[in-house]
Amino acid sequence: MNKPIELVIFDCDGVLVDTERLAVRIQIEIGDELGWTLTADEVIDRFVGKSESSIHAMITERLGGEAADRWHERNRELHRVAIDTELTAVEGIEDALDAITLPTCVASSGSHGKMRHTLGRTGLWDRFEGRIFSATEVARGKPAPDLFLHAARSMGFAPEVCVVVEDSQYGVRAARAAGMRSLGFAGGVTPGEWLAGEGTVVFRSMRELPGVIDALGQ
Repeated sequence: MNKPIELVIFDCDGVLVDTERLAVRIQIEIGDELGWTLTADEVIDRFVGKSESSIHAMITERLGGEAADRWHERNRELHRVAIDTELTAVEGIEDALDAITLPTCVASSGSHGKMRHTLGRTGLWDRFEGRIFSATEVARGKPAPDLFLHAARSMGFAPEVCVVVEDSQYGVRAARAAGMRSLGFAGGVTPGEWLAGEGTVVFRSMRELPGVIDALGQ
């Protein structure tokens, strides 16, 4: 029998801030520049939810280290401009956060600098300050469980009382590997069927989230 939920762990990109649509567009653009033509589905399948180091390794294998470094720099340049001009919070997330009474934290594949920028631009930083964890703090990024286990341990909770809110296939796999339940947000770029699986409830609107968490904890 499942224990009641005591901690809600949020991914950042695509769950709190609507960065993934921007990121997919940018990765396609850079791929065209550097000689790796990618479709949106290919970018989502290969990159979404992965750490910067994992993505860099994939690009290095395909195009070589020099091109991977250039890809990384172009991504930073274009991503910063897009964040400053286009970024919004995920629709409904502020209302959902207002309604959730359980302790919360953020555990993201992104760096602390990136999250400070995106969460700051959308007014969400203050909601999580001091409770934000990055894949840069652990040995292995998603789909390994390291990041979520680190976040739970730092917050003082056992894995079995945590639920992870994710929008990527690698994120829900990491939650399962950590022994945590997960909620797969299918209102972004990742198809719901990519998120479905053992211990995962798929939902499509952030306005549903408080009720989904309540139901899971009963």
